[in-house]
Amino acid sequence: MTVSTAVADSQLWRASLELEFQHRRHGTRLSRCEHCGPLYVQKPFYPEGPDWAHVYILHPPGGIVSGDCLDIRVRTFANTGVLLTTPGAARIYRARETLPKQQLRTQLQIEADACLEWFPMETIVYDGADVDLCTDIELTGNARCAVWEISCFGRPASGESFQRGTFKQRYRIQRDGRPLFVDRLSLEGNSRQLLLARAGLQGQPVSGFFLVGPFPKPGEVELLPALQACIETTRQGDSGTVTRVGEFYLGRYLGRSAEQARLLFIAWWQILRPVLMGRPASLPRIWFT
Repeated sequence: MTVSTAVADSQLWRASLELEFQHRRHGTRLSRCEHCGPLYVQKPFYPEGPDWAHVYILHPPGGIVSGDCLDIRVRTFANTGVLLTTPGAARIYRARETLPKQQLRTQLQIEADACLEWFPMETIVYDGADVDLCTDIELTGNARCAVWEISCFGRPASGESFQRGTFKQRYRIQRDGRPLFVDRLSLEGNSRQLLLARAGLQGQPVSGFFLVGPFPKPGEVELLPALQACIETTRQGDSGTVTRVGEFYLGRYLGRSAEQARLLFIAWWQILRPVLMGRPASLPRIWFT
């Protein structure tokens, strides 16, 4: 090992978190929690009663620098209900040329008769970042999920745009090994072209998607009109779309505000959650702080 390699290895900051949830006599309980490095959770909260746990994933540094690798793995067993969120935005800082790229890997395994909601706060990608984000969700049988992902390129409020760097994002949902939803976004090299293109991000710094399902066969419950009505509340210059794709409702946001994206997604969630999961939406308290 060369001296430069040894120095780089000493600066790597890897963190991992493994959670398991099981249904016990008193409801959904966090049955396993193992962490390494600055990635952990506090105790679950139960604002909806004992059968549905709200859990906040904490990353005290608040940002990801060159060489950082965060690995989150969650498994929910039968008859559990879990909502996972984060207390603040994730920041992907400018990468250094001498260190490896930044990585964030998330694996969610949802067993039959279980529900999992994965609602992280937005990811802010600084100019010059070199990041690889990968999310894999595995459903078994009639497992259900609700997820969103919000990415902000640059810091518009500070006048900083995403001019250079690499951003690779892969999102995949499978059921019993069969792909149901795959989404990829890759910005590298001259990212500015895709950011400005009409077939790309159209010059808007914030992009996000929202996915809920699987739902019953199409036609059993018609929710699109109510979902589409929520788009009218977005501010001028922002855009949103929502449609049904197979067994999922898929919504997208493109605009200038991560907060606006989150408000739109929450409005959709408040409509879809009672139908899919049989309970009204209960917003985590951390979202109000």
